[in-house]
Amino acid sequence: MSSPSSPVRDALFSNPLDKLASFSFDEQVARVFPDMIKRSVPGYSQILGMAGVIARRYVPEGGRIYDLGASLGASTLSVAQQLTHLEQLEIIAVDNSQAMTERCQQLLTETLPQRPVETRCADIRTLNYQPCDLILINFTLQFLPPEDRQPLLDRLFAALRPGGALLLSEKVHFTDPRQSQLLFELHHDFKRANGYSDMEISQKRTALEDVLRTDTSEQHLQRLKEAGFSFSSQWFQYLNFASFLAIKGGGQGGDNEST
Repeated sequence: MSSPSSPVRDALFSNPLDKLASFSFDEQVARVFPDMIKRSVPGYSQILGMAGVIARRYVPEGGRIYDLGASLGASTLSVAQQLTHLEQLEIIAVDNSQAMTERCQQLLTETLPQRPVETRCADIRTLNYQPCDLILINFTLQFLPPEDRQPLLDRLFAALRPGGALLLSEKVHFTDPRQSQLLFELHHDFKRANGYSDMEISQKRTALEDVLRTDTSEQHLQRLKEAGFSFSSQWFQYLNFASFLAIKGGGQGGDNEST
């Protein structure tokens, strides 16, 4: 049996399927997820790298971090590697897929033997959040019903300590139809350049149609403002994928530092 960290190439949609079920984060997806997201999400490695950098800025000794929609724990790994100087640190990785959570625990135990991480299979909309300093929610909000997104962000804001930060990354769409069409096509070109066939791209798009529903960048920023964040900014965009950083005011944290 191969190690859970052994790379497996994503070929889930490489053969014609008579009936396409809606996309789900099951055991099949969990096995190929690192390859899938690397070849499908432009800028993913840059966002992961900055997650660690941001954590170093905002998480103090004795801090607590939530990684929501943690999948296989890549964001958790990034922040843990940047926070080795903190002796007292709690990281909680949450995902609602049992297959993802089990594989995440295996991977984190293997790669972070000196930094235990709590993994939970739970619904992030109903989780009992403890006071925390950083929340990572990367490519997760887009899978929730739109009406659940603002209430979740309100709860996350309430859980953050003053000076804490929220890192939100999402696939986005645009109000300008020309921009939308161009970046849509370029994203498919990106996938082709990474070895996906037109059939794979088409079948996966169909499987995701009723599962992944995007917002505009403006909608994300408005939600963050409505949640109560004193500062929010889109710090990254690569084609139709974006990342946002929001800070809860009132603390003595990294948002008072100069860069």
